[in-house]
Amino acid sequence: MRRSGKVTAKVLGDLMRAAKPGMTTRQLDELAESGIRSMGGVPTFKGYHGYPCSICTSANEEVVHGIPGDYVLREGDLLSIDIGTTLDGYVSDSAVTIPIGEVGENAKRLMRVTQECLMRGIAQMLKGKRLGDIGHAVQEHAEAHGYGVVRELVGHGVGTKMHEEPQVPNYGRAGSGLELRSGLVLAIEPMITEGHYSVETLKDGWTVVTADGKLAAHFEHTIAITDDGPKILTLRDIGEHPDVAKYRPKEEMAA
Repeated sequence: MRRSGKVTAKVLGDLMRAAKPGMTTRQLDELAESGIRSMGGVPTFKGYHGYPCSICTSANEEVVHGIPGDYVLREGDLLSIDIGTTLDGYVSDSAVTIPIGEVGENAKRLMRVTQECLMRGIAQMLKGKRLGDIGHAVQEHAEAHGYGVVRELVGHGVGTKMHEEPQVPNYGRAGSGLELRSGLVLAIEPMITEGHYSVETLKDGWTVVTADGKLAAHFEHTIAITDDGPKILTLRDIGEHPDVAKYRPKEEMAA
């Protein structure tokens, strides 16, 4: 899974560098598919329940599952990119929200807090902790900053399939739920809104947007619970939170 994660991380980093005003989201999708396949992987999203593309591109009030197409990225957009790779039968899943050109302070703050929510959730991924500890940590931090936590969409187990049990809500009660064990791999993905957490799905059947039209951000990593604590399997070389250093897999896992 770490080898799969390295493909996901490399291609997502390339997309983060490439995304500029004037590009279409379809161009990003084409870059993603060619990048994943060039490294021996298969785009996990393409064809999943009929989804037509290799990545999801969600701009501004779009929370997740935006379909790449003719949308032209504009200065000041907030863009979430979600990507998955299947390599040798194992899946990795990751997402990031980036600014397109210069964005406002409200957008910067939302991105920062959402990434912090992800890191706080990862910090709870310890043997003997409970699933509710992850969601509680995410919710507490987001709501302390006045943000909403999407209820309808959650994180998940990941392995030979993209969505496995257990479901991992980004909200919850500390000390509740499944006991965490070594060897469990989860995709933790806070979806945080600038306003209310209510969302709607557009007529395309995929794109999820905030009901009030306010901004949303989405960060995600694939993380393994080990005897030595959580290890992030989708670490990038760009745009990571400083705390990720403590969650780096051992060298033998990264080989």
